[in-house]
Amino acid sequence: MNDVLTDLSTPALVRAIKGNLLEFFRYLQHAAQTDFYADGKLARWHTRVPHPWFNGVSVAQPASPGDERIIQETIAYFRSRGVSAFTWWVEPSLSVRTWENTLKPIGFHYDNDTPGMAVDLHALREDVSTPGTFRIMPVEDLDRLKLWTHIFIAGYGLPAAWEKDFLDLMTGVGIDLPMRNYLGYLDGEPVATSNLFLGAGVAGVQCVATLPQARGRGIGAALTLAPLREAREMNYHVGVLQSSDLGFKVYQRLGFQKLCDMEHFYWTDEGSSA
Repeated sequence: MNDVLTDLSTPALVRAIKGNLLEFFRYLQHAAQTDFYADGKLARWHTRVPHPWFNGVSVAQPASPGDERIIQETIAYFRSRGVSAFTWWVEPSLSVRTWENTLKPIGFHYDNDTPGMAVDLHALREDVSTPGTFRIMPVEDLDRLKLWTHIFIAGYGLPAAWEKDFLDLMTGVGIDLPMRNYLGYLDGEPVATSNLFLGAGVAGVQCVATLPQARGRGIGAALTLAPLREAREMNYHVGVLQSSDLGFKVYQRLGFQKLCDMEHFYWTDEGSSA
């Protein structure tokens, strides 16, 4: 387990927001379905989940002469596995601009549309009202993980065809810390999900999803608070997340502040010059 972050300065929080996500990507190597590779230059992960964030690269050094060969080899690798889009991340210690002039001529696109947010766990705004029949349960067995996956896919609006591969991935990484999943029930029926990942010294919240018929009742906020409260009990000081458009105002009401954008590059097979 990494050291708990106690530095609440903005630069430290920005590094932690980005670092938590990249540690999550590296953690995917614990699943048998993940093909993971790392050397001194980059880490690369490929899963069967056809989403660009679940297929990608992170680099820990600035671009240098000769890196075009590594990039072309990476493109060829993902193409050979039928991946039509993947992401290229830069470790928090570097500026993404150190790779821009190398990646863009090859056909990569820059993306900064996802807000990175953080909150002091001792300053959470926890006055969230939910229906009296609502409750939250941790996912402690594979049967509940299967149910969690089904609700997440439906609540997030992802293709139903992704469900099996996503379940295989989540089963592979397991249900024990540093990752934990939560399932929300309304009137005894599962309606919402969230996920806790402990990495980079902070508590990362992901996979917050609510079925459409249960939205607008404080359930998404409650599923966000549940992992943060547990992390606070484990003496973590900071919660972080990457926000969707739908969740941004919800997270603000809980005390989260936007501190950065999740800058990265992405490559798509369609229309690429590579």
